Amino acid sequence: MITDNTKSCADGSLIENQALFNHLHIINQKFEILPDTPHYGMAIDYVDMLESREQFVRELINTVVDWVYSRAKQESILSELKSDGRSPGNASTELMQKAFEKFRPSTDGKLLNGQFGELLLANCLQHLFEAIPILRKMPLATSPSHERFGSDAIHYKEIGSKPVFYIGEAKSYTSDYQFNTAFEAALSSILKEHKNILNEIRQYLHQDFLEPETEELATALVNGEIKDAEFRLVSIIAYEEKSAKNGNTRDEILKAVKDAIEKRYLNFDNNKIDISSNPILNRITYIIFPVWSFDELIKDFSDSMPK
Repeated sequence: MITDNTKSCADGSLIENQALFNHLHIINQKFEILPDTPHYGMAIDYVDMLESREQFVRELINTVVDWVYSRAKQESILSELKSDGRSPGNASTELMQKAFEKFRPSTDGKLLNGQFGELLLANCLQHLFEAIPILRKMPLATSPSHERFGSDAIHYKEIGSKPVFYIGEAKSYTSDYQFNTAFEAALSSILKEHKNILNEIRQYLHQDFLEPETEELATALVNGEIKDAEFRLVSIIAYEEKSAKNGNTRDEILKAVKDAIEKRYLNFDNNKIDISSNPILNRITYIIFPVWSFDELIKDFSDSMPK
């Protein structure tokens, strides 16, 4: 749902991604973790005993164009392509090609694991939090004259009359990992980005990386003109889950998934979540995304990309 307040600061920029979330099982509840607020567990969904892995990968890839380009930018590019004598189908295909060229390949030509998490994070911020992107990462990441900015996502939403800015971080751990160490590292990383967020946005004001409809908003923020601005943090951790996921029905399998997620939250040491020294952690939401055979999922994701 797009609120009237959200529409007032952008061009209806929440992407339509229900098709992706049709293949995701979402748990939103209080877990044994600080802060004592609802957090998320998320996993690829099932149809009976069949994991919707292929469908999930396809729909995640289908959101890439919306991740790279705003709706207004897409329309501008399509208009320009059609004026060059292309059919609507031809122009749409070229737009898709341009979007996928924005991806940063690793040295062996494979998609970086981090990009999987970043794409999933962007979709979650828009679908679960209804927050629009302020600064799109991919054009910045591929610019030869700029380093990629620190935060994985900066999104915005008005809640009532309060302007809320979401700082998102995504971490992906495919094979060798220690979950608690990874979770602690994710906390440290997002706290660092929170402290630097105003300088980070200021660096890219009045450049092509900010959407025209949000540049005025970002300028007002860094100039101290939005006195009641509030920051919230969202950290998503996608990881290789090792526990058993057995069951003879969808409900039994998803119960095993939930048990794994609850165990991960329970086993993290709350003493390492130092809210007294970092009160912003009262406003963090975690999203834990367990994947069984994560390396294979990343390979499927990379192999399914248009070449």
